[in-house]
Amino acid sequence: MKNSSLVINITLATAIAILFYLHFSSKKTTVPATNNNSAVASGNFKIGYFEMDSIENHYEYFKEVRNTLRGKEQDNGRQLAEMKNTFVAKYQELQKTAQSMTQAELNGKQQELSQMEKTFQNKEQMLNQELQNESFKRLQEVKKKIEDFLKDYNKDKGFSYIMTNSPDLIYLKDTVYNITGDLIIGLNSQYKKK
Repeated sequence: MKNSSLVINITLATAIAILFYLHFSSKKTTVPATNNNSAVASGNFKIGYFEMDSIENHYEYFKEVRNTLRGKEQDNGRQLAEMKNTFVAKYQELQKTAQSMTQAELNGKQQELSQMEKTFQNKEQMLNQELQNESFKRLQEVKKKIEDFLKDYNKDKGFSYIMTNSPDLIYLKDTVYNITGDLIIGLNSQYKKK
């Protein structure tokens, strides 16, 4: 039994060795390049990148969107602060006058405060949701403008990919492929035309 197992193992090892030899000694054949990988086949595979923080700081449309969203956030904060101040004033008033009230009056005032608190929470949730939806929509518009510009920009640049640089994503970069300056100039010139 051991001898037959040894013979089978030797035969398999020999077969594997022959297959390796045939595989690595055979003439390499190349697959013709298709349109999808012609850049790789010709050695022109390039990845461009841009610094998103530079776009955020220098692209006028992005700054306008960011300022609009900040203004809306501040306006929401003011509305909520007014509601909270009204609640606090009514609460303090109740504390001062509670001893002179009947139990029914006290219950009514407490119920009123409870309703004000629920109204505040609902308003806060609604304003936050509206701001989140608006932020998403406006940032998608910025992204679309960048994508549209890059499609046109890349027609004669020949990049296979154009990415945004993120410290957690890219660890090494060749500044030759940094297109941030071109992107800021091009986006701002498109923005000023409108």
